[in-house]
Amino acid sequence: MGTGTSLGRVRGLGAAKDGVHHWWLQRITAVSNIVLVLWFIGSLVRLPSLDYASVTLWLRQPVAAVPMLLFIVSVFWHLRLGVQVLLEDYLHGASRVLAMLALNFYTLAGAAAAVFAVLKIALGAA
Repeated sequence: MGTGTSLGRVRGLGAAKDGVHHWWLQRITAVSNIVLVLWFIGSLVRLPSLDYASVTLWLRQPVAAVPMLLFIVSVFWHLRLGVQVLLEDYLHGASRVLAMLALNFYTLAGAAAAVFAVLKIALGAA
């Protein structure tokens, strides 16, 4: 049946069978963050200047906007996975539930705002 008693599994004291998946997601997002940070730095170095006009002109190109969107999603996903581990390890009870809700709200709101900003520039809004 597995480790632990039936009561322990019901109370959530047994293995959740989700740790390996979470661990792999953290590693995959970490590697994608490294690749995308290198792309981002390389792209900014190649720009003639870092003023508003140059950056928005660069971000209007699909070859820049798509990796930027991937970068945003990867960074916020990695952030959520890492902070989730900290919250699960150090908080218990109602404070843990509230902290997880706040974490989910923060990461979703931050990612949505960043994606909206990139799309607004990429699609040519004034």
